Amino acid sequence: MTVGPSRIVLVGASAAGLTTAAALRRNGYDRDITLVDAEAHSPYDRPPLSKQLLSGEWEGERLLLKTQDELAELGVSIRSGVRATGVDLSGRRVTISDGTELGFDQLVLATGVQPRKLPGTSQLRGVHTLRTVDDALTLRAELQSGRRLVVVGGGFLGTEVAATAVSLGVDVTLVSAAPTPLERSLGADVGGQVAELHRAHGVALRMGPESAVVSLVETGGVVTGVELADGTRLAADVVFVAIGAAPDLDWLQGSGIPLGDGIECAPDLSAAPGVYAAGDAARWCNPVFDEFMRVEHRTNATEQGMHVARRLLDGEPDAFTSVPYFWTDQFDLKLQVHGWLRGYDEVRVVEGSFDEKRMVALFRRGDRLVGVMGIGAAKVVRQWRQHVLDGAAWASVVPE
Repeated sequence: MTVGPSRIVLVGASAAGLTTAAALRRNGYDRDITLVDAEAHSPYDRPPLSKQLLSGEWEGERLLLKTQDELAELGVSIRSGVRATGVDLSGRRVTISDGTELGFDQLVLATGVQPRKLPGTSQLRGVHTLRTVDDALTLRAELQSGRRLVVVGGGFLGTEVAATAVSLGVDVTLVSAAPTPLERSLGADVGGQVAELHRAHGVALRMGPESAVVSLVETGGVVTGVELADGTRLAADVVFVAIGAAPDLDWLQGSGIPLGDGIECAPDLSAAPGVYAAGDAARWCNPVFDEFMRVEHRTNATEQGMHVARRLLDGEPDAFTSVPYFWTDQFDLKLQVHGWLRGYDEVRVVEGSFDEKRMVALFRRGDRLVGVMGIGAAKVVRQWRQHVLDGAAWASVVPE
């Protein structure tokens, strides 16, 4: 059976790229697929990096998205340990860091994001970010009991690393200019309760504008502390920086592919004729919310990969519709969220409480329901997700 174009190149071999390849094969595509993977490791899953891998509960083999036998069955050529460095749309070629070129009929861009760093810290020993297996293993080696870790950033990644590190016996201080952890994503009330949870487990918190990081302190090229806006200096043996991430776009500059806060896509995730994007770097208008968005979550990468595979095969300009889903593990709690919570106007708890470890909270923007968060209530949360997908008016579904 012969289906689709003769050569498909996928740049990026994590969840979005590998899912696209697997979906192509599952739907009958039997021609050439090449995956360009900047890492030397076999394709792996990223969410466990800040938890099971960092804690030592898992080793790297458990993160693999497919076994070597399963990869062989896919019949995909994987170019590992090399980066794509440019795209020639007219010539239908991708340039690779080893000097070679790959011809393509259709191209998928799934290169994800890169962690933001504090200025001037790239060469400073003891300062870490987290994106890859190697990042996690390097950080893990430094998280020894009794050492002092300062986590810069109170979002999902920062709080997860803080929780993992304190469980290893590390002396952890989390600093953020926000008033509470996770406040931007989940609101002040939930953020305040997450703060209390961390304090109860031994994490010291320095929150608010006076705790913004001004600079790192170093001696002989090794980090020794963190200076805050109020003049406080926190001693540190290790600093972990979790201040967000930026789409990996530099290699696409000048290619003719539209770039902004990500790869600017049409609703069907196409970025140019025969070119699609999927995963953390893709920005598109989601019809569910009638809003442009770029989603840095694992489930989104998988769903977009499957959507792009269908578009590669049928050529139909069907829009990618999604209610984004993500979760975070905070000690013994798993918080699950469905929706798009940016710029919400109200958070209302409609069931349970944080202390009960069972809770459902709804998010309103304008006159519609835009999201739901749950703790220990997965089935109920999925039911509310359908209302979000349907664009339900807040007044029609939320009890007074």
